[in-house]
Amino acid sequence: MTEALFTRVGDLFHPTPLTEGPWSPDAQHGGPPAALLAGAIEKAPSDTPMLVARVSVELLRPVPLRPLRLVTEVTRPGRKVQLVSAVLIHEDNEVARALGLRIRRAGLDTPFPVPEAVPPPPETGRPPVFFTGAGGFATKAMEIMMIEGDFTEAGPGKAWLRLRVPLVEGEPTTGVERVAAAADFGNGISNLAGPERNWVFINPDLVIRLTRDPVGEWVFLDSATTIQPTGVGLATSTISDMTGSLGVAAQTLFVEPM
Repeated sequence: MTEALFTRVGDLFHPTPLTEGPWSPDAQHGGPPAALLAGAIEKAPSDTPMLVARVSVELLRPVPLRPLRLVTEVTRPGRKVQLVSAVLIHEDNEVARALGLRIRRAGLDTPFPVPEAVPPPPETGRPPVFFTGAGGFATKAMEIMMIEGDFTEAGPGKAWLRLRVPLVEGEPTTGVERVAAAADFGNGISNLAGPERNWVFINPDLVIRLTRDPVGEWVFLDSATTIQPTGVGLATSTISDMTGSLGVAAQTLFVEPM
């Protein structure tokens, strides 16, 4: 098995079994396609150095373990603010898309305090306990160290996450791609179902907001989920790295009995 999430062949990205998600053996976890889209937004050409400040991912349908084509476009050029769109296509169907907001980089001497609280390090955590059928991405491609809570423990959770393999074979994985791959775990580490996997809580979207470049391979999520009787939930996560606060993420949840 290829030790990467995707292999690139021409203009197609071929997912490996390491992208498999928890809801179907034929569908990817949301993290790998989110990382591909976020990386495309980050790498879109610009005459001005840009920082990815927001990535809004729409998972339009289950993303299959089939070849995907990635199309990127700078839809709003600018020297200070840009919008970049990215779309993943399987055959003739759009399966996921994202809109990225990029802001020019600056080296400002500001008087504003910056949160620098660093969570307990990964080595103080413990490996997670997964539901049956958690999928290859969670169990093989991502190293996870739980600080509080667990996948089978109802309630909020805190965890460090690190990709064990490259996003694309033979290519370096960027910090933004690592954050996007990890941020889709917020609803998992803070799920409210408890040890019985008898509820579906699928996120059809993922919104990430960042204020600086991620540092290092580890990404920390402090996540909580709320679910309403309407069948709609919200998983929110604060994001940190080994140097401190980094940003936030949110997932809208489709909820119903399994």
